[in-house]
Amino acid sequence: MIEQYVKSDGTVVRRHTRLPAGARRETALLGAVVAGVFILGNGNTVITGADTQPTQFRLPRQQPQQQQQSPVVYPIKRPEWDKPAARPTPTVSYPIVFPSPRSGR
Repeated sequence: MIEQYVKSDGTVVRRHTRLPAGARRETALLGAVVAGVFILGNGNTVITGADTQPTQFRLPRQQPQQQQQSPVVYPIKRPEWDKPAARPTPTVSYPIVFPSPRSGR
């Protein structure tokens, strides 16, 4: 929001809002997209004109649901979980000596 001020030549500038560059175009595009979604998104509505009979919609018949047994047995167990994990073996048999950092002071 830009407050009212007076220019150096004496012209009084009223208080106004200045939008960033491209904001009007972006707002217009957003409005067009929203309007398009609103207009095209209502394809299921019934427009009545000279038709005096109300449109009746039929719901599909629902089959009675049967109780299905779940093939899963809880708690789930795997055979590998009962065996202890194998310990890793070293890949080299000789000791590796890392050089210690020397102080350069």
